[in-house]
Order: sequence, then structure tokens, then C-alpha cells
Amino acid sequence: MDITIHSSFLPHTDPDASLAFYRDTLGFEVRNDVGYGGMRWITVGPAGQPGTSIVLHPPTADPGITDDERRTIAEMMAKGTYATVVLATKDLNDTFTRIEASGAEVIQEPTDQPYGIRDCAFRDPAGNHIRINQLS
Repeated sequence: MDITIHSSFLPHTDPDASLAFYRDTLGFEVRNDVGYGGMRWITVGPAGQPGTSIVLHPPTADPGITDDERRTIAEMMAKGTYATVVLATKDLNDTFTRIEASGAEVIQEPTDQPYGIRDCAFRDPAGNHIRINQLS
């Protein structure tokens, strides 16, 4: 088999703020920006990696979600426990400094983890947990 990850989905609460974070702070390319029914889906991805994307989406767009589920999703997003993505970089310290300077909420400064990874963490404008690993 030849299977790769094509797209991952992260919710957004403010499409313009999320677009600014992923495009301007992380340097991702905007690949698609679609509005429908007053909602917006924005596809972004790292430059030079056209086969890998993140779709920023309205978290409760699924018509099968109940009002209780919508409230739960909103509560989890506010706490930063609803969605996570792990990214990687060649220079963690420089990447951390640049993202921190943008005003992004820092969860964890660059740290050598006991399980062998050096990483840091931020929250995006929707509260999503963004972890960044140091590439070896």
C-alpha cells in the first residue's frame, strides 16, 4: 500500500484570525478559501509540500451535531482540549522565537522531553494545541 496523510482538519472560531496565524505567523500557503452558508473553510499547507494540508473549518458545521455537542465542542475549544496538530522544524529555537514574537499564546517553551523529543507548544487563535518538534 501507498498511503499518505493528505489533509487534517482543525476547527476555527474566527477564520480571519486563523488565516493570519497559519499564513503570516507559520508561513503556510493558502491553497483554498471557500465560503458556504455564512461559513468558511480555509486550506493551508507548508510551502514546498503540496500534498500535505490543514483544513481550517467551522467546528459545528456538521448538521448531525446536537446543541449539547455544540456546547461541548465550544467548551473544549475554549480550554484548548478539542484539537491538536504536531508540526516539525529544523530550528526549534528560531521557530519558537518567531511565533512567540507574533503574540501567540505559549503553552510550553522549547523543552527536552524525557522520551527523546525536543519540542514546544502554542495555541492558535481558536485554542487548538499546536506542538512543534525539533527535526533531528
